[in-house]
Amino acid sequence: VQLQASGGGLVQSGGSLRLSCPASGRSFSSYSLGWFRQAPGKDREFVAAIGSSVNTYYEDSVKGRFIVSRDDAKNTASLQMNNLKPDDTAVYYCAAARGLLGISLTNSLTYAYWGQGTQVTVSS
Repeated sequence: VQLQASGGGLVQSGGSLRLSCPASGRSFSSYSLGWFRQAPGKDREFVAAIGSSVNTYYEDSVKGRFIVSRDDAKNTASLQMNNLKPDDTAVYYCAAARGLLGISLTNSLTYAYWGQGTQVTVSS
């Protein structure tokens, strides 16, 4: 499967952005989809994920602000980001994998397919 994240940009603190990740390939509905981010000088970190059963996981700092979703009819994953903060500034990546269960959805090493990143910059 091939992924391509988009929707990043520059936004003021408190603003919103919606990232999209359309995918090509078959059996999209069988894939778990994850969002990760990497800020300058930091390791890539988990943000949110949605499993094939539409179970969702969030990193603590984004709970209540970010919403991960998927539209299997359109082969697209999305990340709605609300009340953005300067600490959310990073390059955001979408990823996909099959056969993930539970906490493994939060581990970047378990994802086989990655899209190119999209820059999100939140100004204070």
